[in-house]
Amino acid sequence: MTKDKLLKNIAMNSYNVGFGAKKNFASHDIVVKLPSWIGFITLSIGILQLYYSVLGSNKELSVLLILISVASLYLSVFNSNIEKFEKEGVRETQIFNKLKNLYFTVKSESKNDFTEEINKMDEIMNEFYSETITKQVFMSQWYAHYKFFYEMQIDWIDDELKFNFFKDKIPNSLKHLLIIILILTVIYFSNEYFGNL
Repeated sequence: MTKDKLLKNIAMNSYNVGFGAKKNFASHDIVVKLPSWIGFITLSIGILQLYYSVLGSNKELSVLLILISVASLYLSVFNSNIEKFEKEGVRETQIFNKLKNLYFTVKSESKNDFTEEINKMDEIMNEFYSETITKQVFMSQWYAHYKFFYEMQIDWIDDELKFNFFKDKIPNSLKHLLIIILILTVIYFSNEYFGNL
C-alpha cells in the first residue's frame, strides 16, 4: 500500500471512529440534558397558559405538550445506558487519538514499506470493533454531525477526505426531511393559490 493510500485509509477509519465517539457523546447528552429542558419548558408553558387568558385552554398547545412529554418518556428508556454511552465515547476518542498519532507518524515517514503501520492500523481498528453500542438515541446522529464537524479538530481528516458541506456535513435524514417539508409547502401554497382562483 502506498503512503498516500495508507494516509487516506487511516483518515477514513478515523472518521468512522471519531463519528462513533461523537454519536455516543450525543446520545449521552440527549439522555442527560434533554428531559430536564423538556420539563422546564413544558412547566413554563403550563404556568403561562394558566396565567394568561389569551392562551386559555388551547387544545393544540396541550396536545403538543403531551407529545413532548411522551418524547421525554422515550428518553427515560436509555437511562440505564448513560454511563455506557459516556464510557464508549471516551474509549472511541482514545482510539481516534491513536489513529491520529499513526496518521502523523506515517505522514512524517519517507520510507516505502508501511507493513508495520498497516498492522498497527488493523490492530487499532480491531480494538474499535471489539465493543460498540449499536442502539443509539433518536436524533443522536444529527447532533453527532454537529459535534464531529463543528466542535472537533478534524482538519487533518478533511485534508485527506475533502468533506463537502452538503454531501458530508448535513445528515441524509435531515436532507430528506427538508425535501419533504419543501414539497409539502409547495403543495400547500399551490392549493391555497389555485383554490382561490
